[in-house]
Amino acid sequence: MKVKGDDAADASRVNRRREQRGWVWYDVANSVFPTSVITVFFSRYLTSIAVNAAKADTARNGANPCPDGNSLSNCDISVFGLAFPAGSLWAYLLSFATVIQVIVLPVMGAIADRTQNKKRMLALFAYTGSAATIALAFVEGTNFSLGLGLFILANIGYGASVVVYYAFLPEIAAADERDGLSSRGWAYGYLGGGVCLLVQLAITIFSEDLGITAGDAARIAFVISGIWWALFTLIPLTRLRSHQAPHGGEHGASVITAGFKELGATIKAAKAFPLTLAFLGTYLFYTDGIATVANIAGVYGEQELKLDEQTLISTILIVQFVAFFGGVLHGLAARRIGAKKTIMASLTLWIVVITFAFFVQAGDQVQFFIVAAGIGIVLGGTNALSRSLFSQMVPPGREAQYFSVYEVGERATSWLGPALFGIVSQVTGSMRPAILSLIAFFAIGFVLLYFVPVRKAIKAVGNPEPTLV
Repeated sequence: MKVKGDDAADASRVNRRREQRGWVWYDVANSVFPTSVITVFFSRYLTSIAVNAAKADTARNGANPCPDGNSLSNCDISVFGLAFPAGSLWAYLLSFATVIQVIVLPVMGAIADRTQNKKRMLALFAYTGSAATIALAFVEGTNFSLGLGLFILANIGYGASVVVYYAFLPEIAAADERDGLSSRGWAYGYLGGGVCLLVQLAITIFSEDLGITAGDAARIAFVISGIWWALFTLIPLTRLRSHQAPHGGEHGASVITAGFKELGATIKAAKAFPLTLAFLGTYLFYTDGIATVANIAGVYGEQELKLDEQTLISTILIVQFVAFFGGVLHGLAARRIGAKKTIMASLTLWIVVITFAFFVQAGDQVQFFIVAAGIGIVLGGTNALSRSLFSQMVPPGREAQYFSVYEVGERATSWLGPALFGIVSQVTGSMRPAILSLIAFFAIGFVLLYFVPVRKAIKAVGNPEPTLV
């Protein structure tokens, strides 16, 4: 016979499950920004707009910023009085946008923890990002400077919303639930990003049949991405709720000031949790390897393996859809052997995949597709379990601040892998030894993770210990 307390417990479980299902949908919502906007469409589109601006300068003042026709290495543009090749604009923009995030995200995280109004902040950042993404469709002709501003705004919205989103994880899932929930979120994020990208690529491929230009197709992709982001954000916003009382007031400028103070207090307090910082340092090391492999795979396929654009587009889709199954598999594995062992197994698979990529023959599409499938299997799961494991090492009430450091650290160290790849490639004259050199990130990450006492780190911050870690 049920008692009143049983009914309350059942209702609590139902509400928690509802929140968890809603939470997963924000991975689906925001995945279009890094996948479609950053990886596929905006880099090429912005560069083409920059070239148009350089040509317009030629017509106005008689100078010749493009002495070798449309060669990006010789087509100079000017931003705030600084002249550089149009082909470098995207790299500089990514770097500058990262610096802005390094400044903004920790303060936003501190404010989220202080006010505990995470749902409102998630809405603010997500819809700022989605609106800026839609507005990228107005970037055309020669106004690449508009594109710079809008991208930086969208990037801030994306990064800040992800910090707040991650901070919900410890509040809505018990210790033994987080690995599975985080893995599902990452898996469905890749699936959603893949579906959206498939639609956008179909519009691009058949643009002539639709009576539109390639530029029109890119602008349509920006609009689709922004609308997708905005619509699917509605699901978590209707299901997530507040779980903790605010740490202080939330009025005007005092929130910003208090946010800076709270951030300073957290940085000082973090010294008391060296094991949490040890895991974070380990994660930053191997995630740099992951990001580098994902970002240079297309260049490696194009430059070293001489594969055509159709093959490279197919590869992107393979990674997206296989990553869904990879995320699910990592969640199942963590349930059996724990997150730490699963991550270590995943890092081992990364080494295998990179080694196989080294031996892929030029022009061999099948072998390259196998590499793409291998990347997809380990790509989402490694990061998903790292996210859930880190959430258990964070002091209660400081989730957003620690996850802002998590996000900022990931971006601040993201130059190491590309730098190593570029140096080895330049010294050896080949990308094959360069890609092989990236094994160092996974091998060192494996060793460092082995020595991090995860259970002890969780206990040190006062969180309940999961059955398996």
